[in-house]
Amino acid sequence: MMIPVVMSRVLGLGVYKKGKQSQQAEVAFTFDDGPDPCYTPELLDLLKQFEVKATFFVLGSKAEQYPDLIRRIHDEGHQIGIHNYTHTCNLVICPWKIKRQHIDRTADIIEAIIGERPSSYRPPWGILNLADLLWLRKSYQIVLWSVMGWDWKRQESSHKLTDRLLRNIKPGSIVLLHDSGDTAGADVDAPKQMLEGLRIVLQELKSKPYSYVRTDKLLHKRVVSGYRMDQNIHSSRHIKSRII
Repeated sequence: MMIPVVMSRVLGLGVYKKGKQSQQAEVAFTFDDGPDPCYTPELLDLLKQFEVKATFFVLGSKAEQYPDLIRRIHDEGHQIGIHNYTHTCNLVICPWKIKRQHIDRTADIIEAIIGERPSSYRPPWGILNLADLLWLRKSYQIVLWSVMGWDWKRQESSHKLTDRLLRNIKPGSIVLLHDSGDTAGADVDAPKQMLEGLRIVLQELKSKPYSYVRTDKLLHKRVVSGYRMDQNIHSSRHIKSRII
């Protein structure tokens, strides 16, 4: 069980954890566990105010429940990725069920709502089994993170979050935050503090030459070593550029 966790979370093998530190100083903000009818609209308003494009790794069950939010995320120029159908750890699911019942199912739901099929995937808690690393990356870009907000508990104040993000965000960072708090181990109202902290962070970073982009833009010049696209997958599901 620990081998794939170490391979992906620690060593970054077969996954994307950050972009290159280019002169453009790009940073990708990502948000997991939504969409949420309370906090996702507030987050979208905040991102629009600061002209930030972000990536939302959504749950298929919530996408079904809140299709209008999925459409708004897409219409405002953000990327939509997959975060399983429900927030279930991959280690307790058979690999073929993960792909069929969680990832492909969620991709079908999103495609039916916005007319585009997502190509990026982030497993709940960032935990993969060995089969995921060998199989899923043939058709999906597995995106983890380099900066974690630790924002899912209400005792994690907005001031702590602000300090943590400002200390750790660098060119090429992929930042993990959450726009919903109704998953196991989280506090329902924790996203409220996330929004307060993120507002301060974006205000403070206005003096730096950062541009805030979707993960597909941040990573478009990166490639997993030895990666080979599955030619049986429709071209619309492939990431458009995989060459350095």
